Amino acid sequence: MTTPVEATLAYAEQFHHEDEILHAARQRGLEMGATPVLPGAGAALCFLATAVNAKSVVEIGTGCGVSGLWLLRGMRTDGTLTSVDVEPEHQRLARKAFTEAGFSGSRVRLISGRGLDVLPRLSDGGYDMVFADGAKHEYADYLAEAVRLLRVGGIVAFDNMLWHNRVADPAQRDPETVTLREVGKLVQSDERLRSVLMPLGDGLLAALKISD
Repeated sequence: MTTPVEATLAYAEQFHHEDEILHAARQRGLEMGATPVLPGAGAALCFLATAVNAKSVVEIGTGCGVSGLWLLRGMRTDGTLTSVDVEPEHQRLARKAFTEAGFSGSRVRLISGRGLDVLPRLSDGGYDMVFADGAKHEYADYLAEAVRLLRVGGIVAFDNMLWHNRVADPAQRDPETVTLREVGKLVQSDERLRSVLMPLGDGLLAALKISD
């Protein structure tokens, strides 16, 4: 039997509908083993990109383009999404999704490689938003890089911050869950950031950079 809490969370997810392009990108991601953000988290990313009038966004973990589509739809029409992934085939399929959605090649810069190899090459304070959905054990390092990359007033967001309902359970001590808990504490304790944890998708943690 579905509990009231489960019904409420399902309602929040179903509140946001995906069109055929997003649905097709999602199916390709699932087939490739590149699990995409759920619609609620995607809609939140779109909302946040719109709220900060994002022109320059960095994404760590391209997958097959679902989160990138949500971000691009929230960004300025002259904005550029820089997306990093270690899987060239995933990025090829992401490019297909972006093209199908009508985003020109100039709107997206796809970089093949590890996030921690690419991020240090990007400019300090040059970005309005950073979204991390890469290797969970590297999230703390992504956070440090994101704070450097963001302008004051920019937003960093992390997917999977509830990690299949494991993070909220202190008995769960696997390495990924422990890492995600620690990243949450790092964000909470950083006086440069103002944060919110949203129970959308698999948990979306967003933090606004309020000072250098």
